Amino acid sequence: MVILTDDLEQSSSNNNRDEKYDVFLSFRGIDTRLNFTNHLHQALERNNLKTFLDKEDIPTGHFLKPELENAIKSSSASVIVLSKNYASSTWCLDELVLILDRHKNFNQIVIPIFYHVEPTDVRKQKNSFGDAMAKHKKTMMKETNVFKKMQWAEKIKIWKEAITQVSNLTGFDVKGRLETEFIKEIVKDLSKRVRVPLRTSLPLLIGKEDAIEYISSWLKDGSSNTVDILSIYGMGGIGKSTLAKYIYDSYCREFDTSSIVEDISRKCVGNINGLLDLKNQLCNDISKASSIQVHDVSVACDKVLIVLDDIDSLDQLDALLGSKDFNQGSKIIITTRDMSLTERCELCKTKAECRHTKYPLEHLSNDASLKLLCHHAFNCEEFKDGYKVVSEEILKYCEGHPLALKVLGSNLYNRDLSYWEGCIKELKKGPEGPVSRVNNILKMSFDSLESQNDKDLFKYIACYFDETYRPFVEIILQACNINTGTGIQHLTDKCLLHIGRNDMLEMHSLIQEMGKYVVDLEYENPEERSLLWRTEDSIKVLKKKVGTRNIKALGIRPRGSLLELETDAVSKMDNLKLLLLHDVLLKGSYENFPKDLIYFRMYGSPLESMPSELQMKKLVVLSLSYSNIKSFDVSSNSMLPPGKR
Repeated sequence: MVILTDDLEQSSSNNNRDEKYDVFLSFRGIDTRLNFTNHLHQALERNNLKTFLDKEDIPTGHFLKPELENAIKSSSASVIVLSKNYASSTWCLDELVLILDRHKNFNQIVIPIFYHVEPTDVRKQKNSFGDAMAKHKKTMMKETNVFKKMQWAEKIKIWKEAITQVSNLTGFDVKGRLETEFIKEIVKDLSKRVRVPLRTSLPLLIGKEDAIEYISSWLKDGSSNTVDILSIYGMGGIGKSTLAKYIYDSYCREFDTSSIVEDISRKCVGNINGLLDLKNQLCNDISKASSIQVHDVSVACDKVLIVLDDIDSLDQLDALLGSKDFNQGSKIIITTRDMSLTERCELCKTKAECRHTKYPLEHLSNDASLKLLCHHAFNCEEFKDGYKVVSEEILKYCEGHPLALKVLGSNLYNRDLSYWEGCIKELKKGPEGPVSRVNNILKMSFDSLESQNDKDLFKYIACYFDETYRPFVEIILQACNINTGTGIQHLTDKCLLHIGRNDMLEMHSLIQEMGKYVVDLEYENPEERSLLWRTEDSIKVLKKKVGTRNIKALGIRPRGSLLELETDAVSKMDNLKLLLLHDVLLKGSYENFPKDLIYFRMYGSPLESMPSELQMKKLVVLSLSYSNIKSFDVSSNSMLPPGKR
């Protein structure tokens, strides 16, 4: 049995080997860890440069830790703080060799900093650098093992070459400088030279050239003494979030501080602490004290860039912005489906110095639509021979909607002409109207999934695992006999799923809504469906005690006070695999509790101990976040799987 907390559901492992960094700091701990390097690290992080700083020194003679090698290899730039004792550490010298290899073969940016050492001493290896190399040579001479002695000799040769090489690179010399100003100069230089890879896919920006030019000009406009707010509005799936994220990634480094808060409406639905968490995220991003915890965003800050993505209520906007005092020159971008929200928000009503601009994001032109469709359907910018008529029919039906073109084009990839024609006929049978047409396309892509495994996987992710760490989902669903290995790949190929940063599973909100709609279509009565994702349906079924063997997963996220239910309400759900309860107390005997549970979440449970009669032999994940559970009755074999009793 695996016992996990909800933290793993929403974030990747801290030891994720694929984690990317903007900057790697190489330094000698005894020289600069508690002063210069620490201050530099904080300044880089404040300016949105994700920076790796190791928290412990490795004794001389030990090999580099794997996480250090991975951090160097996954960084865009390395800063090497050449201090008095840098060369005395074999660890630092091994880092230097690897960094220069990445510089030579992978164009990694390398910036040496001469910290109270003369560049000529480094280049010619004199004084402390000469003493360090002499010490290493002395260690080599004492070695009695011939093979190890040869290894030492080879290493010393490589280290000397690396020291000479790094000393010839353009860098910074702290001599005669105030460290605060010196650090600002380093950060400014790195901000210009390092660019975080865009989180968005460039094909999704086809046809957005005018919008990018307009918003870029708006961001660069410093003529007014105001706080500028831009509302990007339009229907769902039109590309508002994609555009805003691209703009943020392109310009965030030109501001003192910045923050992007994504998927706001979705993160607030059914989550009583969702808005407070987002407020804390925003405040932590734009304040210089990253540990601050707030209940109201009211901290004064520098010139900031803020992106609030997918606002759908005035309450959300007022909670995040309020009547905050932003400095002149700050820019706020809001994406929404309701263009009236921003002009009604508290900030615009109470602050005369706020200037509000609206930008409607329109459907794509016919030329841009063709490029986007062809990119996904043919992997090029023009339709194939013989596909002109059907391509024009698809363009006419999609009416320039980017998400519809992307999903439908991916579904038509490598399909013959008859398949295209059949697809068009099916689409025309559905209801008309822009929203209905997009839903028809999304539903058709789901229907085209070739295996029941992939359809089940899609429904589980849509209902329970959007924005969840991929390995966590795989552990659970594979135990439910769902093939996630090929299934996730098939869903991403169909553009029904996206693997985001840090290996998170992500779905567009319209696609997720379609998935939940498909589940609701199974049966009219909730108790007959396979997945109960809507809290009110779950509560209704449990209170009436009408659950059936059809139900494989059930989730409850009540709002407000603790919800009390009877344990026998789930006794008839013999096939229940996932039971996800938030702030729920199950009262009564657990003897007839479902015995095939794979994932049991007891978020906020008031129970102080696990019931001894609870049989969980197939349990894979037990989540007890924010619960009062203090003990397990491990004397009972019922809690342990076979072979672990």
